[in-house]
Amino acid sequence: MTTQFHRFSAIATGAAVLLVLQGCSTYVSKGITDDGKATEVVFPNIDNDAWLKEGTFPNLDNLRAVAPGVTKDQLYDLLGRPHFREGIAGPREWDYIFHFRKAGGGVTTCQYKAIFDKDYRAQTFHWLPAGCGDVLAARAVPAFERPITASPTAPRRTTLGADGLFRFDGSSMADLLPQGRRNLEALAGDIRGSFKATDAVKVTGHTDRLGSQAYNNALSLARANTVRDYLVQAGVPAQKIQVQGKGESESKVHCAQTARADLIDCLAPNRRVEIEVFEER
Repeated sequence: MTTQFHRFSAIATGAAVLLVLQGCSTYVSKGITDDGKATEVVFPNIDNDAWLKEGTFPNLDNLRAVAPGVTKDQLYDLLGRPHFREGIAGPREWDYIFHFRKAGGGVTTCQYKAIFDKDYRAQTFHWLPAGCGDVLAARAVPAFERPITASPTAPRRTTLGADGLFRFDGSSMADLLPQGRRNLEALAGDIRGSFKATDAVKVTGHTDRLGSQAYNNALSLARANTVRDYLVQAGVPAQKIQVQGKGESESKVHCAQTARADLIDCLAPNRRVEIEVFEER
């Protein structure tokens, strides 16, 4: 379901993580306004201020899902905890160190900043160097979208209702319901049983229309990523799986109930994760 509940305490589990992140709440940028803008964007010093100096290699699909209006919970789900000692609950900016592999070899290192409004929703995003954001425009063509010489078969499609997979408003591995785990285990076994080196899998998350577009985009992608991670743990090759979140954009049903409970029930078919297995003969 897409009703917005604040789940941050459930995400930021573990005293060790909290101790690392609470640190000193500093405002590096100048003049942060109520609507999440800064009169002067200032990036922290990696050597002096970062607790995770080595940074991370982010999931590009997750980065593309970041949009104005995402909450700290959603940003945490998509990108992980911030890499600088800015604290978690109060600060109005989060900073990351991201690495991207170059096409010809080597690695580019960039800093990424999200600035939050007074309600702690990220509204503006900044890169250092500025050109680092260009990496989001590049997209590798997945195996199932490439021209192939063999005759392809129609993809095998499986649709799993999100309500049966995840706890209410949940999207992480910990939020998977027992029956959801059993369904994913059965699906993974089916994929492994006939999977060939040339095959590919696409996992697509969908939501209903309740909640903001940014929230639904982030939730649908987070759930697709969790399904992907489960399949990988169950033995499906990670490099053969592509994930995407389509939010509320591909509804199966349209409902007009006025009572919220009835509307939520009616919209259930729209809350789903679709898995397609692309096979070659």
